[in-house]
Amino acid sequence: MSRTVSSWILSSARSSIILQGKGRWYSICIPNRSKIKWKLVFSKTCPSPAGSCSLDRTISFPKAFRHTSTEEEHFSFQLSPAQINDILRAGELSHRTLDLRGKSTNSVLRFESNQLASNSPIEDRRSAATCLQTAGMMFGVFDGHAGAACAQAVSERLLHYIAVSLLPRQSLEEIELAVEAMKPVRPILQWHRHPSDVEYQEITSQYFENLRVYWQHLLDLDAEPGFSLEEAMICAFKRLDSDISLEVQAPQENELIRNIALQVAFSGATACVAHIDSVHLHVANTGDCRAVLGVCEEDGTWSTLPLTRDHNAYDEFEIRRLKREHPRSEEKTLFVNDRLLGILMPSRAFGDVQLKWSKELQHSILENSCDVEALNIYQYVPPNYHTPPYLTAEPEVTYHKLRSKDKFLVIASDGLWEMLSNEKVVQLVAGHLTELNMQKPPLTFKKPVTLGYMHNLLLQRKSKGLASLDQNIATHLIRHAVGSNEYGEVDPEKLAAMLTLPEDLARMYRDDITVTVVFFNSEAIEGYYRSH
Repeated sequence: MSRTVSSWILSSARSSIILQGKGRWYSICIPNRSKIKWKLVFSKTCPSPAGSCSLDRTISFPKAFRHTSTEEEHFSFQLSPAQINDILRAGELSHRTLDLRGKSTNSVLRFESNQLASNSPIEDRRSAATCLQTAGMMFGVFDGHAGAACAQAVSERLLHYIAVSLLPRQSLEEIELAVEAMKPVRPILQWHRHPSDVEYQEITSQYFENLRVYWQHLLDLDAEPGFSLEEAMICAFKRLDSDISLEVQAPQENELIRNIALQVAFSGATACVAHIDSVHLHVANTGDCRAVLGVCEEDGTWSTLPLTRDHNAYDEFEIRRLKREHPRSEEKTLFVNDRLLGILMPSRAFGDVQLKWSKELQHSILENSCDVEALNIYQYVPPNYHTPPYLTAEPEVTYHKLRSKDKFLVIASDGLWEMLSNEKVVQLVAGHLTELNMQKPPLTFKKPVTLGYMHNLLLQRKSKGLASLDQNIATHLIRHAVGSNEYGEVDPEKLAAMLTLPEDLARMYRDDITVTVVFFNSEAIEGYYRSH
């Protein structure tokens, strides 16, 4: 692939009129004498509403090596291995669960996560947290579309809604009494965040107030809430989506908060959240993020166990569900060109009120708002829009009881799954684990141990190739997703080309990618079965 990758990517892009792939965006190349302009005509919604840069939050990935336009002179794809690693590893996050003795008694041994942007700014988000007032850990991946606003809001809020749904009445009463007395409230979650992860600080108080309204509603129930975990996750997803819709309809004097609420509601996000408590694994999915279990069989071979279904036009269950919910006269227009109403690829999502509200409500909200065009929000009613809502945020929840042979869980946005199959992802994680363990020789110490002696031991380990491996498994998956050739091997030239694609081309070749890999503690799982 000597001159191949860079020249092929540019020439194919410049000569194409319409590029349609597995991704969700359509781009039209418009020749204009000596200049080439790329006009975005469809994202997951049409036309591309959502998120102004001033309000979008993003991880600060290094951009020094990325071209900003195909018009630049001396266009080059040259990156050093160190520069490639800097780009790929910028969003790495990892956490190991340990008790006071430095050991892990949790069924979650550790998790590793990473992100790679295609959109600028990135529209994916992720969350990870330990439940402090109930048992378990939660992990979420959120794939935004038409901007990052909705994914940002859902990543900040959804785990809190789930945690509140699981609290017993006594805990809810204690929290409410503390808030009424303006006393500190015991935290519900311990977040595990990347240093670049940020929150909508301007609207945090309103988010808290609406969460409070939710727990007050739970307290108003005649009996103990007593949700099962599945019920809690479904209720939390639906309630948050309802709040997103209501917040933008409520009168708001603060213009900044009003604008954020508009951007959140008129953009959208799919979501996949896993809750792990001992051997009990629940996965709630809305849209086309995906969760896959890696299983090591007794003979040492690896198998995959998908825990989610992609909610889109390719899923027969989704097609039948939508046909049940709408008149027979609309059967042929529900999905057009494999998109919901010809617009949206996923058939379930948060936000996207354009596919949930009546035409009259949309018109009323946008007419009474400030300059919505400045926020990149436009009123667009698709053809054959007769019986909304067409879209739901209600998740599908899967329960799985962990076994000692269940080794890891991969949760990722569809940017990964468009590039790699379930089987390939499990194979890459399993192979990387094996290789990492093989290349970790035990450090045997001679006495006395000096700094020079330790330095030499580390140099020996480095010479055996350990340093060349990605220590974060999510990075390893992203590297393969972006840079693999037809033989499944990482091609350095292709990887460099894909990482330096200009912003006006990058989204045509790959989506934002977010990956979280959760590793299970086999000893803790075996201990559970010994004691039960």
